[in-house]
Amino acid sequence: MKSKMHNPPHPGEVLKELYLDGLNLKIIDAAEALNISRQNLSMIVNGHVGISPVMALRLGKAFKTEPEMWVNMQKNYDMWHARKKSIQMLKKVKELA
Repeated sequence: MKSKMHNPPHPGEVLKELYLDGLNLKIIDAAEALNISRQNLSMIVNGHVGISPVMALRLGKAFKTEPEMWVNMQKNYDMWHARKKSIQMLKKVKELA
């Protein structure tokens, strides 16, 4: 089982670099526009929490992107890290089909 990607970025990193920094937005201003707390957005941007489907909807509307883009970035990030952490455990799992 090989990972198809090499260490994909956390979607919060993409949000910060491409959207917040790219549009010269401060976290407090973006949080207000998204109708969330500054702390919540800061946790996302710093990679401490993931992008939920509801947050993906908010980001999609605010930045005129497809919500699926954010959900897919989060899925790719989560799967890469899960695979990396589970290499030894998966060796013990037997195939059934």
